[in-house]
Amino acid sequence: MSNSNRAVFLDHHSLDLGDLDMAALRPCFDALVLHEKTAGDQVIERLQGTQVAIVNKVVLDADTFAACPELQLVLVAATGTNNIDLTAARQHGVTVCNCQGYGTPSVAQHTLMLLLALATRLPDYQHDVRAGKWQQAQQFCLLDYPIVELEGKTLGLLGHGELGGAVAKLAEAFGMRVLFGQLPGRPARRDRLPLDELLPQVDALTLHCPLTAGTRDLIGARQLSLMKPGAFLLNTARGGLINEQALADALRAGHLGGAATDVLSQEPPREGNPLLANDIPRLIVTPHSAWGSREARQRIVGQLAENARAFFSGAPRRVVG
Repeated sequence: MSNSNRAVFLDHHSLDLGDLDMAALRPCFDALVLHEKTAGDQVIERLQGTQVAIVNKVVLDADTFAACPELQLVLVAATGTNNIDLTAARQHGVTVCNCQGYGTPSVAQHTLMLLLALATRLPDYQHDVRAGKWQQAQQFCLLDYPIVELEGKTLGLLGHGELGGAVAKLAEAFGMRVLFGQLPGRPARRDRLPLDELLPQVDALTLHCPLTAGTRDLIGARQLSLMKPGAFLLNTARGGLINEQALADALRAGHLGGAATDVLSQEPPREGNPLLANDIPRLIVTPHSAWGSREARQRIVGQLAENARAFFSGAPRRVVG
């Protein structure tokens, strides 16, 4: 069989834990090679003679595109493309397609789970039960930590795409009022509040926007100071949207009611991170797991196959850059 449409998935194990059906993807290519993971110094070698690179988080930089002249298509098994040099891809005539909307139910429910855990002080009560404090209580219950009802509270939302809309719908089901914020560099809209106007009004702020030059450190020390005392901050988007040291300082100072993040600026955080210190109160960190339901990952397989078929038919879909 000709390998004119040879594809290599460089970090297959980051998507498939052995629980996915890859049947939709295989017929799209004359050959499909799956690598569980690929180190940076292995990328160019593994893409030699390859027309299609499939990646989740492996970096494809300018040197990669220069050294792989047969490459025609990059299929990103995610929405974010910050690991792809899109300028270099264009210069070398390589089309880049991502996946979109696949994790909406999974991330939306994770976001509400984090908000509910903060509002009910779930981690603190779980800790106390395990430490034996309920067993030693003088009455039938423990109410050592203030519990906040979401009904009637205001949720601020930055990033009103499909995911932001899904989170808004769930929040409204809990009786919350939802306000949308204006992102830097986006056209002004009457239904979007400037950030400095939004922050003092919200009881919780949730981020669902991409990480760009304009949104990096979107929430820093000044923005945190504008939030209500006791407000919650949630991030299930990208770690670089929040200045992590500023958030750690605000939590230690007791200004915020709590924060929860599923993402950090460097993942995995092998060299530590300000938000992983042991002395930060009212902070929940989950390991970039919000997107990872089996259903969501299976949708990615389907979209990768759709993108491949569309490209080879001459009508590419979900093209980025």
